[in-house]
Amino acid sequence: MFVAKRGLLAWVLLLVVWQIAATVMGGSFLPTPLKTLAGAQELIKSGTLQSDLLVSLFRILCGWLIGTIIAVPLGLVIGQFKIVRWLIEPLINFFRFVPAIGFLTLFLLWFGVGEVSKVALIIYATMFPIIINTISGVIAIDPLKIESAQSQGASKFQIFYSVVIPSSVPSIFTGVRLGLGGAIIAIVAAEMLAAQNGIGYLIYTSRLYYRTDWIFVGIFILGFIGFLSDTLLRLFGNVVLKKYGISDSRRTTK
Repeated sequence: MFVAKRGLLAWVLLLVVWQIAATVMGGSFLPTPLKTLAGAQELIKSGTLQSDLLVSLFRILCGWLIGTIIAVPLGLVIGQFKIVRWLIEPLINFFRFVPAIGFLTLFLLWFGVGEVSKVALIIYATMFPIIINTISGVIAIDPLKIESAQSQGASKFQIFYSVVIPSSVPSIFTGVRLGLGGAIIAIVAAEMLAAQNGIGYLIYTSRLYYRTDWIFVGIFILGFIGFLSDTLLRLFGNVVLKKYGISDSRRTTK
């Protein structure tokens, strides 16, 4: 109840400050909340918002899922085997500082201007937070757990399946949530520069008509996508953690 009231108070405060700022700066430069709402209704009535939203969600979901499917096993393997970690970690630490948008032109040359290049960009943006957090989760496993399993005659595969993976789940979910944020950032950049639809495209082209209200609609839609998807993912993560008997308090929320 307290959290809900705090959230409501924060939104009320934002709307008040927003209204005051819009009044001072001028409605054409900074739209009022009501003007932004009217702009949203206009976009919904024309069908533009729905179509752009569905396109962006499809790209985000495809890239994020594929990136997760690739990154989690990679992180587990790299974290589990020291020789692999010794070889691969320098490359990970190098490329994780290269933003996904830096590869956009290259991906357009490789994959064309269609959906593949945009999904590939999201995959790239998604993978590194997941890989790094998964590796950290594996490395942080208490050696006593592994020694206890070994003393009971467990094979390496059994230890990996019964000890390593469950113990890494909190870190994996942290990485997956961070990867989702990276996916949203990547798709906005890609849609602004190399797309004919999507929320990023809507935000970028709205400047041509000086429709700052449409720009704010796009911004709020992106925030809503991120907030809702992260909330659902966190709830799903809690279910998985309970399955493994792990308390949610052990996870780091980013």
